[in-house]
Amino acid sequence: MQSTFVTLFPHLIEGYFSDSILHRGLNTGLLSVDFVNPRSFSENKFLKVDDYQVGGGAGLLLEPLALSNALDSIKEKQPKTHIIFLTPCAKTFTQNDAKRLSNKEHITFVCGRYEGFDERLIEIYADEVFSVGDFILTGGELAALCLFDSIARQVKGVLGNEESLQGESYEKHLLEAPNFVKPHKFKNLAVPSEYSKGNHAKISDLKLKAAEAKTKFHRYDLYVRYKQGFNNEK
Repeated sequence: MQSTFVTLFPHLIEGYFSDSILHRGLNTGLLSVDFVNPRSFSENKFLKVDDYQVGGGAGLLLEPLALSNALDSIKEKQPKTHIIFLTPCAKTFTQNDAKRLSNKEHITFVCGRYEGFDERLIEIYADEVFSVGDFILTGGELAALCLFDSIARQVKGVLGNEESLQGESYEKHLLEAPNFVKPHKFKNLAVPSEYSKGNHAKISDLKLKAAEAKTKFHRYDLYVRYKQGFNNEK
């Protein structure tokens, strides 16, 4: 999977790829990333990329021309690129989105700054618009990294052991069941005894019940959707 980050601050993102799983994915050619700075496409002699809002309002917006030029240059090189804008004014990104987008040939992540984008840029260029939650960040770089990380780990071969993708949180609207390592007893808290008996059917059943309880406690909204799906299967 190839990706381009459109950002005024590439150095905020680059370091994330220097270690661990994503670094290995880049080295093996399963992933590739590059960076495009809209400032390089500014037609202002001072390379200015922000401007005041029409109609007033606090804060500046990314002006449309530099960002438009940057996106046009990407589309010339990658005609099939899937362009994603990161903004809090959008649907929340989900695990199902990560799975779906992992099949894309090329993804462009557009990172906002200041008070965001001129809305016309989204109307013209965006294939999808995502938020990472009901909160505000100072820029879209962290949000873009969250999406890339979640999508990239779904690309075949990136994790190495594909079994790691099985039974994760949000599968069928459930949070992942609690997991444990040795020692079997830690600070007077013990691992459920059934985990150590080797009966995989009973362990699987116990994990399902634990996942249900965990989801009901932490994410009742997901639990309701899980129960609805469960009842529909009957």
